[in-house]
Amino acid sequence: MADNQANLYLIAYDIADPKRLSKVHRTLKRQGLPVQYSVFTVVIKRKALLALLADLDELIHPAKDDIRCYRLPNNTEMKTLGRQLFRKRTTNPPTFIFHPVS
Repeated sequence: MADNQANLYLIAYDIADPKRLSKVHRTLKRQGLPVQYSVFTVVIKRKALLALLADLDELIHPAKDDIRCYRLPNNTEMKTLGRQLFRKRTTNPPTFIFHPVS
């Protein structure tokens, strides 16, 4: 993976303390798009991702909190069910589109 190429990541978290939860949420909101409670998508370059994860690591209690980061494939198509928080959105690079399932 090239350091200068932006990739799509899914970041999910479970934070036990409300104050830490607010800090983690605010930090991710500056970088990504909230898609559900405690779940964000982030289009980011590797160096910036590592910095973001380091910032998040400083905010959490490792024995009580959990943050997961998954790299998603380029041109990921996602299907959604139920009430949606966002309309269709396209971001480049890479492309991701939210579709209601017919």
